[in-house]
Amino acid sequence: MTTECNQGWFEFHGLNPRRVIAKFDGGNITSDAGILLLREVEKRTGIIAGLAECFTDHRAPDAIEHTVRELLGQRIYGLGLGYEDLNDHDQLRLDPMLAVAVEKPDPLGENRRKTSDRGKALAGKSTLNRLELTKADATRQERYKKIVMHEEKIDRWMVDVYIDSHPSAPDQIVLDLDATDDTIHGNQEGRFYHGYYGNYCYLPLYIFSGEHLLCARLRRSNIDGAEGAVDELKRIVGQIRQAWPAVKVVIRADSGFCREDLLSWCEQEANGIDYVIGLAKNARLNQEIAEEMKSAEALFMETGQSARVFKDFRYRTRDSWSRERRVVGKAEFMDKGANPRYVVTSLALEGMDARTLYEDFYCARGDMENRIKEQQLDMFADRTSAATMRANQLRLYLSSAAYMLMHALRRLGLKDTDLARAQCQTIRLKLLKIGAQIRVTVRNIWVSLAGAYPYFKVFAEVVRNLQAVPLRC
Repeated sequence: MTTECNQGWFEFHGLNPRRVIAKFDGGNITSDAGILLLREVEKRTGIIAGLAECFTDHRAPDAIEHTVRELLGQRIYGLGLGYEDLNDHDQLRLDPMLAVAVEKPDPLGENRRKTSDRGKALAGKSTLNRLELTKADATRQERYKKIVMHEEKIDRWMVDVYIDSHPSAPDQIVLDLDATDDTIHGNQEGRFYHGYYGNYCYLPLYIFSGEHLLCARLRRSNIDGAEGAVDELKRIVGQIRQAWPAVKVVIRADSGFCREDLLSWCEQEANGIDYVIGLAKNARLNQEIAEEMKSAEALFMETGQSARVFKDFRYRTRDSWSRERRVVGKAEFMDKGANPRYVVTSLALEGMDARTLYEDFYCARGDMENRIKEQQLDMFADRTSAATMRANQLRLYLSSAAYMLMHALRRLGLKDTDLARAQCQTIRLKLLKIGAQIRVTVRNIWVSLAGAYPYFKVFAEVVRNLQAVPLRC
């Protein structure tokens, strides 16, 4: 028989002699019970609570049913669970498990003021949308949109989360910079065509330290990819050095960031910052490693395997650089032919030889691309379909907060487990997407998790790991 569908119930192919009938009548059942883990992470990091302090709420206190912290929590947890759209929350507002995570004292919504809202503990899309639509200069006189985002405070908050995640000051940190395309499909503010990416897009700038996200800046794409990087580094490094005065800082980026203003800023004695940055190849550089390339080709012909020979030399551009700098050249020959590559660095030869600097240090920046993929694909950072740049920057901040929460779960909860290196999407599917029945009584909230859940042992390890971390909020 074919599948039959009526409003409210669905009949599928039978399991003889039984009929198979499905209905959405289970009551207080959630498919996202693993959100309890994210709630425990929030209790130990205060990520959402810290972000809420970066907003000013001009609403009348006696008229508020959903605080800023609750609204942000609802959006951020929703992104972590895989719900990218505001429209999703018109149904998600019925989920008592999400209400528990958001800290709603009435998770079933039985005591809402309006009769039409009862049974819906959380905010709907129209209320959540006010976060995005509030203007920077909004006051109490606005009728609805009165929750003002302060970008400068959020920028500081992101770095504060990074600093707070370290029990003590590290000896050295590496800051990775990269830009990527965020495709635009409408007529949003700041819409420009980018020739390299071949589409209309934004060009957000990301700065990571390992897996920690320190900056997510939405930018128009009609700019140089390195534009604004020095300003972002000034505020980030300044804030870090307030907490860790003696920490050594190394900047790492591809050739798109090899600009004189960035290099010379790092080299200023007052800054004391080192860098390892890709350098675009040209005829002069290729001539510099011509002999090494011949050696690499000879090795390839002899072994049939890709061969690399490195050269360390001093180099200065004809016009754009203010001084001579150390450059490492990689003379590589492969099946497809010659593949020369270059990096410029302020690190001394005595501290790191050419091969180590390129293969072990510079190439490690490739892991940042995995973090950007997590941010864009798993946490929906590319969901920038709002009309204004300000609203889309807020969406990028919310995506960043969701990534930071998931990363904290990975760092604190998944250590020494089989999922210690899992990406956000894997964490979501294996640890957050758990079916459960919820029963709310006077003294308890009972969460009956699915008995057939296959990752019980890992879940138990994560709970133990999180419970060993002191509470913060």
